[in-house]
Amino acid sequence: MSAPRGQFSSNFGFLMAAAGSAVGLGNIWGFPTNVATNGGAAFVVVYLILAFILAYPVLMAELSIGRYARSNMVQALRGISTGPVSRSVGTLAGFGGIVVASLILSFYAIVAGWMVAHLADPFATLVGADSSAEWLTSNSTSRNLTFTAIFSGLTMAIIAAGVEKGIERWSTLLMPSLIILLLLLIAYVLSQPGAMAGLEAYLMPDFSELSPELMLSAMGQAFFSLSLGVGTMLIYGSYLSKQESLPRLGALVTLIDVGIAFTAGLLIVPAMYVAQEAGTQIFAEGGQLMGGPDLILQVLPALFDTMGTSGLFVAIAFFALMTIASLTSSISMLEVPVAFCIENLGLKRRPATMLVGLVIFAISSLIISNFGALFGLVVTISTEYGQPILGIALCIFAGWIWRRDQLLMELREGHPDIEKTFFWKVWPWYVRIVCPLLILAAFVQTII
Repeated sequence: MSAPRGQFSSNFGFLMAAAGSAVGLGNIWGFPTNVATNGGAAFVVVYLILAFILAYPVLMAELSIGRYARSNMVQALRGISTGPVSRSVGTLAGFGGIVVASLILSFYAIVAGWMVAHLADPFATLVGADSSAEWLTSNSTSRNLTFTAIFSGLTMAIIAAGVEKGIERWSTLLMPSLIILLLLLIAYVLSQPGAMAGLEAYLMPDFSELSPELMLSAMGQAFFSLSLGVGTMLIYGSYLSKQESLPRLGALVTLIDVGIAFTAGLLIVPAMYVAQEAGTQIFAEGGQLMGGPDLILQVLPALFDTMGTSGLFVAIAFFALMTIASLTSSISMLEVPVAFCIENLGLKRRPATMLVGLVIFAISSLIISNFGALFGLVVTISTEYGQPILGIALCIFAGWIWRRDQLLMELREGHPDIEKTFFWKVWPWYVRIVCPLLILAAFVQTII
């Protein structure tokens, strides 16, 4: 007998959990660096539009399937299938979501471990433990294994506590903390020399920068920033009460996600120019703006170093922000395979969490031990191939395979007059035709 299913106890709890899943390292550094390397404010405008015409419809597909089926991704897609072929495809797509979510978490935990290590670094410096501080900022195998284990343990502890006492409780604590830290850091950075130049680049669009590459990059950012394609939102939808309006909750999650991504840009892009003003290199030799780990782990720490003692406290706040963002996303990814183990294998939540968490940590350890060969490969397989293919599959299931009367019945829960709304007139055919074509276009552009 499997353990009883959990449920979010409030709208706020679900919104914080879903927004936390969406708001991760990709939002805090991925979105701002995409902005800086893809036309500045023009990218922001395109991204905001695409978040609602692409990401929101796919999010609604996941939430609707999840709440209707009340189960993990494998069982959910099988449950809305109408024949043996679609059930087989649903099983394959469901297991694909579990595998891709696990692979993403395996490399995500490594990067998040870097954030935890850099969070500990200022504390070591403050107490004069210089050798420890040097180890914390090194790229050694021992450092990476240690902090990946610490971060994985934190993620497992939250998931083991369940939906309401684990995911919901910690999301409602962590997300407001993230927002407060983000706003405090923005206020500080905007007071520094050079910040206004960064703010201008971020907020003043030059539409001559528009290009097919920019459009596709913005499309990918809009889709992936909401944690779509691997079943995280489907699982969270399965824990929702039937009294809630899905279109309204989906719109709120999208607004919170793009709002925090936009707000993160108000921190990161001006911080780049502040760093440049302080003499830190923010452009690589080829003229490209530094992004990803180069930005987070080289450019910004160099900026903090120029601030003297106050820089230590700014570094603590910044890497606390990054750690929180990492944790709110990692718990949603771990829940995908854990839910399957609970519901299909009959395991209790704690043993299921321990089993899955240790397997994923073993994959992380293998990546760390063969970093040069495996890290980029796992990132490419899971995010550039796995997520788009699964995103298309979810759109096909919601738009073509799921019976329309069942879909309408589910959307009526919490929204009885849904048939009269603009949403119902547009969304079913939109998720059936437009979304798969847009995702396919971005996918093809990525691989060619």
